[in-house]
Amino acid sequence: TFDDGPETAVGAEFTVILKIFSIIFQMQIIDKEINPFVDKWEEEGQFPAHQVFKTLGQAGFLGVNKQTEYGGLGLDFSYSIAVAEELGNIRCGGVPMAIGVQADMATPALARFGSDELKREFLVPTIAGDVVACLGVSEPGAGSDVASIKTTAVRKGDDYVINGGKMWITSGCQADWMCLLANSSNGPPHQNKSLICLPMKLPGVHVAKKIDKMGMRSSDTAQIFFEDVRVPSKYLIGEEGMGFTYQMLQFQEERMWGVANILTPMENVINETIDYTRQRKIFNQPVLHNQTVHFLLAELATDVELLRSLLYQAVALYIKGNDVTKFASMAKLKAGRLVRELTDSCLQFWGGMGFTNDVLVSRVYRDSRLMSIGAGADEVMLSIICKYMETLPSKK
Repeated sequence: TFDDGPETAVGAEFTVILKIFSIIFQMQIIDKEINPFVDKWEEEGQFPAHQVFKTLGQAGFLGVNKQTEYGGLGLDFSYSIAVAEELGNIRCGGVPMAIGVQADMATPALARFGSDELKREFLVPTIAGDVVACLGVSEPGAGSDVASIKTTAVRKGDDYVINGGKMWITSGCQADWMCLLANSSNGPPHQNKSLICLPMKLPGVHVAKKIDKMGMRSSDTAQIFFEDVRVPSKYLIGEEGMGFTYQMLQFQEERMWGVANILTPMENVINETIDYTRQRKIFNQPVLHNQTVHFLLAELATDVELLRSLLYQAVALYIKGNDVTKFASMAKLKAGRLVRELTDSCLQFWGGMGFTNDVLVSRVYRDSRLMSIGAGADEVMLSIICKYMETLPSKK
């Protein structure tokens, strides 16, 4: 059990907690239940989410920081970060991304602001892995600009009637319910939105297509339309009109989780590049013996550790109740840019092998490109950082 462990996983004892999760994940789940099938799932363009999530749910890893009365472990968010790092040992990006949506992106607002009845209907089975959850925020004309979404939720009697569409929905082809952000009134864009639990099997929900992506291929991504979908008003999360605020809070956890999840793939790419360049010879000496190669690998490894420190600082502040928007944005910005530099540099050292689908570096190269786009593009992160630095020009 985790009852005897420290209250917080970030700090001097973090390494111990990470080792606990590492043993459990590596020995029982990742190495046996996931990695042997990753290549097959990548080729098929989808992994069996219900099967994988049930395995993770039975082990307790879909509700690490959720309340125990709803099936969670009752730990703080730093433990979710430890899990995210270990999930980075999965040999693709799509599966851990979908797990992240299930555990830490579609459910934080529900867990924090939802009614007891709502949590028992949606949160409990999500934590158990009995259902697949997705998050419905992005639209064809509104990605990073969340305030501009067009999907509506109009109150009619005891229901909300949903019309509109969502884009780039992770697990959208398999999901049983969606945490939906929609306009529930005609007020100001930051005050007219609500989060609603929307069962995906309701009449009027149309999964239009599975999107063919450059990377994250094992994770299905859908475009979804809503046509007069009637959702009981009791499925509202928290207060009406607070959806934008709730979603901004969810984004903070999503961004930190994403940074944590990319740390381990970057480490693995560096280590596998070291192993390969040590045995690959050019001009009668190992590639690794070239100073250009081992110096650059040293710089990249240093940058990974600097990013880890920034992330841990943000997480430590977050679990104490502080606003970490600036630090989370900095970490996400740095993660997206670093992983691009790191995978590109390491791929170069693999030569022709790096241009094949047979090695980890090429897969991480493709999958990680999303880091600078999803959950807020680099340019949005820069704007947020500038806002906190008070360097943005005033709007007139």
